[in-house]
Amino acid sequence: MTDEPTPPAAPPGRRHRFLRAAGAAGVGLAAAAAALGAGELAAYATGAPTAPVIAVGSAAIDLTPTPLKEYAVRTFGTHDKAVLLGGIYLTMALLAALAGLLAVRRPAVGAVVFGVFGALGAWAALSRPGAGAADCVPSLVAGLVGATAVLLLARLCRRARSTAAAHRPETAGGPEYDDPEPPSKSTELTSRRTVMAATAGTFAAGALAGTAGRALTDRRYDVTAARGTVRLPAPAAPLAPLPAAVHPNVPGLSAFTTPNADFYRVDTALTIPRIDPRDWTLRLHGLVDRPRLLTFDELLREPLEELDHTLSCVSNEVGGPYVGTTRWLGAALPALLRRAGVRAGADQLVGRSKDGMTIGTPLESVLDGRRALLAVAMNGEALPLAHGFPCRSVVPGFYGYASATKWLVELEVTTFAAFDPYWVRRGWDRTGTVRTASRIEVPAPFAKVPAGEVAVAGTAWATHRGISAVEVRIDEGPWQQAELAADAGPDLWRQWSYRWPAAAPGTHRVEVRATDATGAVQPESRAAPFPAGATGWHSTVVTVT
Repeated sequence: MTDEPTPPAAPPGRRHRFLRAAGAAGVGLAAAAAALGAGELAAYATGAPTAPVIAVGSAAIDLTPTPLKEYAVRTFGTHDKAVLLGGIYLTMALLAALAGLLAVRRPAVGAVVFGVFGALGAWAALSRPGAGAADCVPSLVAGLVGATAVLLLARLCRRARSTAAAHRPETAGGPEYDDPEPPSKSTELTSRRTVMAATAGTFAAGALAGTAGRALTDRRYDVTAARGTVRLPAPAAPLAPLPAAVHPNVPGLSAFTTPNADFYRVDTALTIPRIDPRDWTLRLHGLVDRPRLLTFDELLREPLEELDHTLSCVSNEVGGPYVGTTRWLGAALPALLRRAGVRAGADQLVGRSKDGMTIGTPLESVLDGRRALLAVAMNGEALPLAHGFPCRSVVPGFYGYASATKWLVELEVTTFAAFDPYWVRRGWDRTGTVRTASRIEVPAPFAKVPAGEVAVAGTAWATHRGISAVEVRIDEGPWQQAELAADAGPDLWRQWSYRWPAAAPGTHRVEVRATDATGAVQPESRAAPFPAGATGWHSTVVTVT
């Protein structure tokens, strides 16, 4: 029997290569978890908006082109923020996995990737209006922790691979190893287990730190208890309850007054600003003779007024849900401005929120006799946190983007020539006047209804002008007058109903249009919300059985 040379070891198989790549990617993901966890803990000192992901997300919202923003609102509705954050986390996970793959080969490269993460977050935090130097600390901490974690884990991983390579006959006792005997199988297994345990432990520690950091930050800045202690004064002249006749008795039709929990929310805030009313002040300045700093207690001592008002969002599509009606309570904004002494030439009132949002309203409209408010309550309770607590502005006749500053902390009397607010800089109409709109709510789209008399009902609004007529037509036939519910005032929507004698079985198209109190008929031509609000007749399709 002759001795034969030992054949060279086969190269690692596909499964082995996959496991090695997965392990390297896991190193990057674990380092990312540690980074984000450290950033969340650091945000305890500086506030939730400075956490790395929130800072990057807020900057992304500001940089997103208007058409893409509109697509997000149209496609995802009020879930657009969750989708954005999910996209950021997914992108970070992919880049972290790539950083892990690079770090196992070249640790410094992986560390640089996390350094870039931290720098990006710091830039995003500092780009926010009113940001201070401390706001970039959570992102810098995250970058440092991520870079350190990936370096340490990559070193363990490289050591384990060296141990595995030394176990193979063609490398045992080679120039890379001083020991003529290769490491044992148990040593190799121990090294791999050490890497897995370190990776898993780092990931778990990061997740725990992130959860704890977010919980601690939420608790530290929680103003729920402070909101609960607010005692709302009675209005100087209470409004009478709305009559029952404003709401037709049609099952499925929206309530006339929208409950606070159902009121739409469309804004750019990834985290709700939390303002303790004891610390809140409103700065009134600009082109006024007597600037003022108003505290919350002083605001509550103003003669408070009630206002029934329908607020709508300019992003609302034809027939869309971003509209609601509430009874607001607040101080008269025109009275406050007149006491401050508005100077000649001023034509714009700019509201600034705690998170830096700016909203511009035509000053002449605030002072033309309409009941504009610094609102502190809606539907009999202090403003919900998501709707502007402790104070927001409400000016009838305009979409929210041109009248309703939530988390209001500053009012500046200025000119349109001197300043472009947030949405105007992004191409939206400067004035934001609400367009006439109407929608069909009953029957639901694609509903099947029995032949006979079918209830058709919905809502129409032309804020601060009012609705004088609503018409319905079936299958492009003649327009028929709908029955209008009681008119509660020009600043409110108006509900309507129509009894349709549905005799012919099959599919039918139902359309609606409204006429405002000036006699202007809602235009038929469809226009997208950008840049001045959607137009067009709403329609629905139903099947008569």
